[in-house]
Amino acid sequence: MIKLILTRLAQAVPVMLIVAILTFVLMKLLPGDPAVLLAGEGADLDKVDALRRELGLDRPLLIQLGSWLADLARFDLGRSLFLNQPVAEAIVERLPVTLSLAMVAFVMTIPIGIIMGMVAAYWRDSWVDTAVMSLALVGVSVPNFWLAILAIILFSVTLGWLPSAGYVPIDEGLWLWLRSLIMPAAVLALFQIGYLARMTRSEMLEVMDQDYVRTARAKGVSELRTVAKHAFRNALVSVLTVSGYIFSLLVGGSVVIEQIFALPGIGRLLVQAIMARDIPVVQGTMLFLGFMFVAINVLVDIFYTVVDPRVRYD
Repeated sequence: MIKLILTRLAQAVPVMLIVAILTFVLMKLLPGDPAVLLAGEGADLDKVDALRRELGLDRPLLIQLGSWLADLARFDLGRSLFLNQPVAEAIVERLPVTLSLAMVAFVMTIPIGIIMGMVAAYWRDSWVDTAVMSLALVGVSVPNFWLAILAIILFSVTLGWLPSAGYVPIDEGLWLWLRSLIMPAAVLALFQIGYLARMTRSEMLEVMDQDYVRTARAKGVSELRTVAKHAFRNALVSVLTVSGYIFSLLVGGSVVIEQIFALPGIGRLLVQAIMARDIPVVQGTMLFLGFMFVAINVLVDIFYTVVDPRVRYD
């Protein structure tokens, strides 16, 4: 197990290095000059040039990249150009919002997606299967930004059940916190529910055709026990693996949802930083999201070997 963890961590290092370099290069391809934006409209060229020298933007790109990577090695993400605070501090302040949104969406996704997949597999090739898979297809096909607008119109404007925007910290009340996240989390989870339902159905159908399932039925084991104990438990390994990937997508997918529902999370911070050309914040935020994605997948790999001892990575 120790060897597996060390191997996965070693493999994550070059991945994070590639993410860092790509983030730096992509920011340089964006139009606009941060020094001009920071100096303000009508600023003279001398002031802009002074800001460029202060920010190090007048140096060659390779030197800028090397300097940034050296700072990363010291766990220094730099300082925001417009927020007047360290990037790491800005990320930490907004991290609870993003994690709360992702966790609520995850709690919605897993049981609903698994149950839908099991129901569709049990009643395969029936109207129930068709109905469930049609709902799953809608979930993976409907753009979440369009669905978010419809949800706001229906549940906030028309019915007045849920707030249309904003975030309430959990220390101000569990229900108020949950009420501020239900609608954006449901919109965020819809795609993943459809994906997980299709995945679960496929795995269940494959397992239910195995010899040991037919043997259990031949021995007179009840259908419910056959499906729940023999079929689902063996299909659960693949489903658990996908669950870690789903959580990663929920964290990354929160960018659009946080912007629409005005949630002060990392996703909204990233969008605002891109609009303001706040290079340190964009680079630090994207690197942090990439790190979370890699870390979650490393944990899933480790958990996979614990759940199914037959699986071993070389």
